[in-house]
Amino acid sequence: MARRTEGPRRRPLRSLLKRHAGPDATFGARLLLAAAATALASVPFALALVLVESQWPPLHRLDRATAEHLHASALAHPEAVRFLRILSEAVWDPVTMRLLVAVLVAWLVSRRAWRLAAWAGVTAVAGGLIGLLAKTAVERARPHLPDPVAHAPGFSFPSGHAMTATTSCAVLLLVLLPMVPPKWRPLPWVLALITVVGVGYTRVALGVHWVSDVVGGWLLGLAVVTATTLVFEAWRADTGRRPTTVTEGLEPELTDPEPEASPAGTEGPTGSAAA
Repeated sequence: MARRTEGPRRRPLRSLLKRHAGPDATFGARLLLAAAATALASVPFALALVLVESQWPPLHRLDRATAEHLHASALAHPEAVRFLRILSEAVWDPVTMRLLVAVLVAWLVSRRAWRLAAWAGVTAVAGGLIGLLAKTAVERARPHLPDPVAHAPGFSFPSGHAMTATTSCAVLLLVLLPMVPPKWRPLPWVLALITVVGVGYTRVALGVHWVSDVVGGWLLGLAVVTATTLVFEAWRADTGRRPTTVTEGLEPELTDPEPEASPAGTEGPTGSAAA
């Protein structure tokens, strides 16, 4: 008898929600957890914003010292400046990155991966709009250096290049990982990391951003990707799909002929068992 009475106490919270409140409460709990995780992911950017707005002396000194050091190096190596400008203004330009995401979205639509296509498009658009709103709200001036080697319009914090690189690389990586053989999957991660870090370096080395601008762009981009990814994971759970990890991609079923077909034994958006 004792064993029988202990069973319900050990029942997972998820099972209790399904038993007593139904799928709507389960979905609501997922949304609350997603909102909490998104808020937590936004804390680093919020901290960076506070430090920038308050002109925290250690951060101000780091920004100034790094900008002056890299600017002196740029003036001494004009051929390196030309290479950095090609990377920053063509290869890693936000327009180039967004075009890659647009091509990816079109490819996903052709494969009938509608929700994954929507996730990719919404993540890219939301990242651009949120970054623009943040720039307008903060209104931080760009570095003013003698004999500048490059110019950029608009405000400085957060770096739009850094944020776009973060969101675009995350989208491309999380979508395409299932198409890469497992033994080769470290390579896309390395390429994405080189791109994100490289974009940040070029913007500071060209004297159009402070280091804290770049870090702010990275952090805000990660927060946006976290938010949209958690919503996508909630949809997967609601359709009866298993949880995924960042090492296997956002939708491992992308290699299937019908990647978003309902899993066997489920039907409808709540993932209830088929009759």
